Amino acid sequence: MSALSPQPAALTNAMTVDVEDYFQVAAFERCIAREDWPRWPVRVEANTRRILELFARQRIHATFFILGWVAERYPALVRDIGAAGHEIASHGFGHERLDNLSRAEFRAGITRTKQLLEDLGGTAVLGYRAPSWSIGPATLWAHEELSEAGYRYSSSVAPIHHDLYGMPAAPRFAFRAARSGLLEVPVTTVQMWGRNWPCGGGGFFRLLPYPVFRRGLRRVNRSDRRAGVFYFHPWEIDPQQPRVPGVTLKNRVRHYLNLARTAPRVERLLRDFRFDRMDRVFLDGHADYPVVELQATGSRVH
Repeated sequence: MSALSPQPAALTNAMTVDVEDYFQVAAFERCIAREDWPRWPVRVEANTRRILELFARQRIHATFFILGWVAERYPALVRDIGAAGHEIASHGFGHERLDNLSRAEFRAGITRTKQLLEDLGGTAVLGYRAPSWSIGPATLWAHEELSEAGYRYSSSVAPIHHDLYGMPAAPRFAFRAARSGLLEVPVTTVQMWGRNWPCGGGGFFRLLPYPVFRRGLRRVNRSDRRAGVFYFHPWEIDPQQPRVPGVTLKNRVRHYLNLARTAPRVERLLRDFRFDRMDRVFLDGHADYPVVELQATGSRVH
């Protein structure tokens, strides 16, 4: 591009928050039993309210994927998220990964959570995100269940190689699942050296130097000409959270690395890029997404 050529208009990316607490993450499953959750100090409400204040300062709106478990205990938080102009979406009820659920159990959880969030927020819940990006080769039936339950989109696929999740053969950008018609919006990746690399937030956002992450997202916006999807969790802005004993070294690094840097980095990200809610970025005025049939070994565009 020459010095006299106009710069492309800045794209609007989607800002998302997975509303769950530190003791509910997959990395601690072997150290904290589900029945012991009530014994741990709850910090998700205060941390989520800090995020609401951050977004208000930067004058942006986001999508909050909220656990039903959290919504039942903190209904005022859900109401305040909606009242502030943010999108209320579902993260399922109890943060169970889909490969640990039957279809019937999954259906019950997404239906229960959708109804709860709609009752509290007073608006239709259109979006869903699976815990731990757990829509993958063995759980593709989830798209059909979500469509039948009244959801319009999912953001639950990670097209990367990872030891806990991932479907690297899936498309990098939004598509409609062939069997259900449901819109799937994968978390953002950047393609380099013939491979997809994470560029959507979470632990990678804390691990990488900020300029490296920023360069990747700019490449997605400017070279791919696609909107990105960024996510983080309330516990990621909370360096004072209780330390969980018995956690492996790998999971300690994944969970605790650079917690003190997350909030300042997110604030910097909000200044460097444009962000809005998932529904506005991917649903409003968009009807031309490719139809893709996902398979255990790859995907096929129709």
